[in-house]
Amino acid sequence: MNVQFMRLGPIARVSLGLISLLISLVLVADFVLDAVPSRSQAERQARQRVAANLAIQITSLLESGEDAMVGKTIQQVLARDPDIRAINVRRSDGSMLLQRGEAGKTRAVGEASTANQLRIPILAAQQPWGEVEVMFAAAPTTMMVWLKEPAVQLLTVLAFGGFLLAYAYLRRAMQFLNPSASVPDRVRKAFDTLTEGVVILDQQARIVLANAAFRRLHPQANSDLNGQHIDGLAWLGAGRNPDEPAPWARTLQSAATVNSEPLALPQDEGPATQLLVTSAPIADNKGHARGCMVTFDDVTAVHLANDELRLTLSKLQQSRQHIEEQNLELRRLATRDSLTGCLNRRAFFESAQSAFEATGRSRRICCVMADIDHFKQFNDLYGHAVGDQVLRAVAKTLSAGLRQQDILCRYGGEEFCIILPDTTPEVALEITERLRAQIEAHASQTIRVADMRKITSSFGLSTQVMGAISLEELIDQADQALYQSKEAGRNRVTLFERAIA
Repeated sequence: MNVQFMRLGPIARVSLGLISLLISLVLVADFVLDAVPSRSQAERQARQRVAANLAIQITSLLESGEDAMVGKTIQQVLARDPDIRAINVRRSDGSMLLQRGEAGKTRAVGEASTANQLRIPILAAQQPWGEVEVMFAAAPTTMMVWLKEPAVQLLTVLAFGGFLLAYAYLRRAMQFLNPSASVPDRVRKAFDTLTEGVVILDQQARIVLANAAFRRLHPQANSDLNGQHIDGLAWLGAGRNPDEPAPWARTLQSAATVNSEPLALPQDEGPATQLLVTSAPIADNKGHARGCMVTFDDVTAVHLANDELRLTLSKLQQSRQHIEEQNLELRRLATRDSLTGCLNRRAFFESAQSAFEATGRSRRICCVMADIDHFKQFNDLYGHAVGDQVLRAVAKTLSAGLRQQDILCRYGGEEFCIILPDTTPEVALEITERLRAQIEAHASQTIRVADMRKITSSFGLSTQVMGAISLEELIDQADQALYQSKEAGRNRVTLFERAIA
């Protein structure tokens, strides 16, 4: 059987494959979605309807007190439907009221219904009275019955009809796709009108046809190429890697198509010609490879355009990076104090105002005002250059002790202002005290001056909890607390407290 199948032509094998896929899809759809109705299922549903209708009639007769009519009704049903072999009526206690039809056709109490024997409950006055048992003839299982199944009939039609239609269509299509049916003399001029180079090779890789575009690829290609082995063209082989087989060699060997393989063709003068080589097999009516068609698409202009585009994009990228760096520098100059690197007042108020408005009803925002103690003495004793170093040292210590979300500003002269968003007074007091201690302990160590005095700072702390309704009022409260620190002896932290009348 396998030998006969392998002897089938390619069109027949493709047709069988398509039909097999179609039948597989139908089987999957039937398994998942129950798309094809089953004959046995339909028969079972019909039997359930008959048994249910009979149970309704018997219930009606029992409720009206016409017990004698129950037997006559059952006998009429048996006479009218030969598929029903026996009908039994049983009370709820298990005792048999009526038994009609073939003898012995009954089931034990409590057994479930089957395909051939159905049990339908009977109700009287909305209470269980008993049940009616309907026994049907067993369905035959012959081959003819199986062939009448809708699923079998559908698959049979799909298999035979689909195969014939697919075979006829593919055979017709292959007549147009089979290159062996073309006559080279009739298409030679048509090949010459193509803008890409085309070469037709036989089984031995000898040139059968080369169009005008191929002969223009290189000065040495102008000679008569018919009958020459393509691998013998030295000018064509100069652009290939000798360790790798040529695209046409792979096609002739395996009958596989090779798509768009790049080839740089050196020229006697000027840059190399950039080509994309595609090789496709030419088969006969039986599917055997009789040669191949090789196309050479000149993409030199595209390569040059791509090189120029890449160069332009590189320059644009460099220019963009330079502009971004300049923008960052301009932003830094516009928002930072040139001496300390802290935010200037304009940038500080923009950020602080946003933080103040974001607190909403939580009112969890604090402000710290800091002032370098006796700063004028540093300028008088050591000069303004050392005074600038003191400012930078204090600013660096403050910045190192703050969190990422905190906002630090050189407010003016030797004063600094700090906004602590989402911070309780207790946490703010802890942070401020830590900053004061770090300035006292480390700030003077970074300045290389003999007999350098210890650097200390005074701090004033305010919190919105004390009732500030604006950022300016919050800063003013911190400034008042700072004044109290100076009055109390400096180098300390004072928390603003609103006087209560």
